[in-house]
Amino acid sequence: MSRLRAVLILAAFLAITALGMPVQWLLLGLGSGAARTFPNRYHRVVAWLFGIHIHVIGKPVTGEGVLMVANHTSWADIIIFSAVTPLSFVAKAEVARWPLFGTLARLQRTVFIERTRRSTTGEARDEIRERLLDGDTLILFPEGTSHTGNTVLPFKSALLGAAEAILKGGQHVKVQPISVAFTGLHGLPMGRENRPLFAWYGDMEMVPHLWEALLAGPLDVVVQFHEPLSLDRLDRKTLARRAQDVVQQGQAQALMGRHMALNSDAPAPINLPQ
Repeated sequence: MSRLRAVLILAAFLAITALGMPVQWLLLGLGSGAARTFPNRYHRVVAWLFGIHIHVIGKPVTGEGVLMVANHTSWADIIIFSAVTPLSFVAKAEVARWPLFGTLARLQRTVFIERTRRSTTGEARDEIRERLLDGDTLILFPEGTSHTGNTVLPFKSALLGAAEAILKGGQHVKVQPISVAFTGLHGLPMGRENRPLFAWYGDMEMVPHLWEALLAGPLDVVVQFHEPLSLDRLDRKTLARRAQDVVQQGQAQALMGRHMALNSDAPAPINLPQ
C-alpha cells in the first residue's frame, strides 16, 4: 500500500509541476509581482502531497528586503521554506544543472553561487544585495551543506556581507534566523534512528532518497522564525555566530518537544493546499 501511495504522490507531483512551470515562466516573462508568490502556493500543494505537516512558530519579516539564514537538513527544506512564505534561495551553482529541480530553482529566481571560485563570492554578494534592495526575501544556508538534522554546523559569514545593504530608512537589511527540525513520523515523535529517512547528506542519491522518504510516511516539521538581527550593531562574524546560536537553540528545543509551549496559540500546521 505504501508503494502505491508513493507512486500516486510522484505522479501527482509531476502533473502539478508540469502545469505550474509554464505559469511561473509566463509570470516571470510579464514581470508580474505574482512571480514572487506563485512558488509559495505551488509548494504548499507539494507539502500537502508529500505529507509534510509544517508547524510554524513566529512570523517572517515582510514588506522589505530580508536575508533569512537557516540550518539545512534535506531537499525537503526547499519545499518547507517555500511553503511557509514567499522567497527565493541562494544555492550552489551545481543545483542549476540538476534535471527538473534546476529548472524549478531558476523559475523561483534562485541566486546561484560558484563555490569553487573565490573570485565569484563578491559578485554573488553584490547580486544578493541588489535583490534585497529590490525588496526580495532571500534564504541562505550558511552551513554550506546539508547534514543529519541532529545539530547545527558552524555558519560561514562570507555571504552575510550582503546584509551591509542600506534600506531607504537608513538601516541595514535585516537578517532573520530560521530553525527547522524534523520532529515526527506518522504523528509520533521521531528519534535519531529515523531522521536519515528525511535528512539528505553525504553521498546519498536524491531520487532514491526521495522515494524512501515517501515510503516512510507523513512527516512533522517545526519551523521557527526568530527575531531579526542586523549589521547595525554587529559585525559580520559576530552576526554569523549569533544567528548560529539562535538557530541551534531553536532546533534543539523543537527536537526535545519544547516548541509546543511556544506554539500554544499558533495556527494549525500547513498540511492542506490553499
